[in-house]
Amino acid sequence: MNYKNNQKGYVVLIVTFFILIIMLSVALTMSSLILYEQKIATNVVKSTQSYYAAESGIEDALLILKRNPQLSPTSYTLNVNGTTASVTIPTIIGGARTITSQGNNNSVVKNIQTVYSIDSQGVSFHYGAQVGEGGLTMGSNSEIRGNVFADGNISGSGNITGNVIISGNGHSIDDTDVEGDVLAYSCLSSTNVGGNLTYVTGGLHTCAVDGSTSLQFNEVAEQGLPITQNQIDDWKAETASGTPKSAYTIGSNATVTEDSSVVITGNMSLGNNATWNLMGFTKVIGNLTIGSNARVNISGTLYVTGAIGFGSNSITQLSNSYGSQSGVILSDGIITVNNNSILRGSGQAGSYILILSTSSSSSAIGVGNNATGAIFYTNNGGVRINSNAIVREVTGYKVSLGSNVILKYETGLANIFFYSGPGGGWKVTNWLEQ
Repeated sequence: MNYKNNQKGYVVLIVTFFILIIMLSVALTMSSLILYEQKIATNVVKSTQSYYAAESGIEDALLILKRNPQLSPTSYTLNVNGTTASVTIPTIIGGARTITSQGNNNSVVKNIQTVYSIDSQGVSFHYGAQVGEGGLTMGSNSEIRGNVFADGNISGSGNITGNVIISGNGHSIDDTDVEGDVLAYSCLSSTNVGGNLTYVTGGLHTCAVDGSTSLQFNEVAEQGLPITQNQIDDWKAETASGTPKSAYTIGSNATVTEDSSVVITGNMSLGNNATWNLMGFTKVIGNLTIGSNARVNISGTLYVTGAIGFGSNSITQLSNSYGSQSGVILSDGIITVNNNSILRGSGQAGSYILILSTSSSSSAIGVGNNATGAIFYTNNGGVRINSNAIVREVTGYKVSLGSNVILKYETGLANIFFYSGPGGGWKVTNWLEQ
């Protein structure tokens, strides 16, 4: 009997032991689950705090850039209620900055990236030269490497490598060689057409044609100029909100940098070898004179209500911030580009300076000998380009090319984007969590 009782007690002890182990395991499991849930809840809170800290970093960077769009690359940290945001503002590449912000709350990390890009307006220049009723005159050995559209006559002993279209009744091409096709009311005897000729009923056909010749009943309809008056007005308007500043002169060999957009209420003059760094939109209420060998660096639209004179051997260029975008210099007066002046974009492909005059003068834009670069545009007046100059595109009511001028059209001009838009000309184009 005692032996059996001892056995029963031993079994009870073992069962009790295993029950205790099971209960302990259950308790440990439940504790682990509770701790895990608490950890998840804590991490969710930390993750949320990290995300909003990263977002705050992006918003802080955008505010900084709104105040100073040309800020140099920088990195900094921002404390947001005990959570750290590490912000990186990189250099401008292709007209955009890719800003990153990392929120960190006790090693719980969230990353946000946004792309801050130059706002732009698109303009398409489909022709090497587009001319109004004033017509196109080409000097000896001048050349247009591209197509031409004219609402007036084309004449002169130059050469056009592309096609020519002339609109209107009675307008003709005379004494100009064309390597491509010609569509005009009349094609006169001194012209040589390398391609095909189409002329209009009632017009004359006395030129030499290598290809076929055909006749059409109606003359070609006129085409509007590629830049609307509304767009010109927008460019002017975005320069009006700068800080007022009296007229002043930058002395020879001096360097002046504008920290932000300015409105200069009077004539502006740069001495010889002077440098003017424009860090935003600029309006000059008066005339702007740029001395010989001076340098002008542009970071925003430049609008001059009077005349503009680019001195000989001066260099006017867009800042690197433009990337592949283009910039605008416009005037309500006469623009004179003196000998050997250089007008150029940011250095990246597709970046150009548009020189635009709203003057109705027959000499609204005059380009001196050996000047290079730029797109020249007048919506009311004439453009005169003197000997040996090299330009990208020209549009005007009347255009005259001097001897040995080369107008070299580039295919990118059919899809060109100009730096524009109020509020600094920048906008957020992408925002994502990494």
